[in-house]
Amino acid sequence: MANASTLAETIAALRDGAVTAQDVVNSCLARIEALDSAIEAWAFLDPEHARNQARALDEARANGRPRGPLHGIPVGVKDIFDTEDMPTEDGTVLHAGRRPHQDCTAVARLRQAGAVIMGKTVTTELAVFHPGKTRNPHDPGRTPGGSSSGSAAAVAAGMVPLAIGSQTNGSTIRPASFCGVVGYKPTHGLISRRGVLPLSRTLDHVGVFAGSVADAALIAEVMTGYDPGDADMRPQALPDLVRLTADEPPLPPKLAFAKTPFWDQAKDDTQAAFAELADMLGDSVAEVELPSVFEHVPDLHRSIHDAELAVSLAPEYEKGRDRLSARLCGTIEHGQEVPAADYIRAVARIPLLNLALDDVFARYDAILTPAAPGEAPRGLDSTGNPIFCTAWTLLGTPAISLPLMRGENGMPIGVQLVGLRGNDGRLLRTARWLSEFIAAQS
Repeated sequence: MANASTLAETIAALRDGAVTAQDVVNSCLARIEALDSAIEAWAFLDPEHARNQARALDEARANGRPRGPLHGIPVGVKDIFDTEDMPTEDGTVLHAGRRPHQDCTAVARLRQAGAVIMGKTVTTELAVFHPGKTRNPHDPGRTPGGSSSGSAAAVAAGMVPLAIGSQTNGSTIRPASFCGVVGYKPTHGLISRRGVLPLSRTLDHVGVFAGSVADAALIAEVMTGYDPGDADMRPQALPDLVRLTADEPPLPPKLAFAKTPFWDQAKDDTQAAFAELADMLGDSVAEVELPSVFEHVPDLHRSIHDAELAVSLAPEYEKGRDRLSARLCGTIEHGQEVPAADYIRAVARIPLLNLALDDVFARYDAILTPAAPGEAPRGLDSTGNPIFCTAWTLLGTPAISLPLMRGENGMPIGVQLVGLRGNDGRLLRTARWLSEFIAAQS
């Protein structure tokens, strides 16, 4: 039932009593049973526990106590987010059987909004590089991307309407592109990371997956709000993401098409698709060259990522390196050798890089760029190249991938929009406008 309707229609049907939360959960469970043997999006799923949550929510509504905007809506949760009622094993045998004592802030806020925590979705090993078991729903011989593999695949396959993940390099935007769903990475510090596996304080973001921009805004909004348990958050007024997303732009949006210094890594079909998109947009888009300093972004990101990862995962490396993948061990070992001066210099460049974009965002509503080099690569031994995500993760800017293109093999290719740090509502409004513009041309 949830899969045949839009999320807005399902929420309205729940509110009006046309369906129950149990109906919606059972519909999702039937979809999972039919499809997941080929996709393997779930690390933990207890159907009866999902039904019990739904039953309790139906009772609350019957007693005049609906929970909130996601009342009765199933959500998939990446298996690095602590859940007090389910295991959180972080994609590694080193954490097998781990049972947290409390929910992370993001999950707690989802429950407060009435969501059914459907289960835990597959992550790569410790949310880094080594792939998990999940396969791409459009072609099981291809990667779904990572590290939020299961969350992207579960939404793409219609197993759940919403899911949450994370991004420390390309772990939300890239799998959203490969799986053909909306993936949204908010501004750094907008959603609390307390109780989420820490890799890099400087780079870690919470991300969301949905079927539309409006749906992404809805789930993101319920998770926002100051949390003193996340050192990178500060008290501020809550962003009105849902309303801003629905608003009409005061003027027709202008997009800055940035090929980035890494355009040569985009596949031929991606380059051709973006040329066609630029022609379609006409005067609404102009090609803009990013400042030359952006050429150094991958090195800056790597210095920060690997150094902070080496500290965050030191216990796992020291106690169980023989159970970790060779690539993860190599990343940790590189991080142990990053000179302090290189690390400090890299962190200090972040505000300067953001300043370098002020002129772009003064003239344009968003930057238009690929979400990934192309279609999901064949094979399951890699999660793909995150190069078109790296800069925006480093800068902490909001970014969203929209499933607006197809490659030469018919696989999804995401269009990425990037906004000014802190201006998430404007980015989401522009993303909705672009989605509707493209739909109208079809």
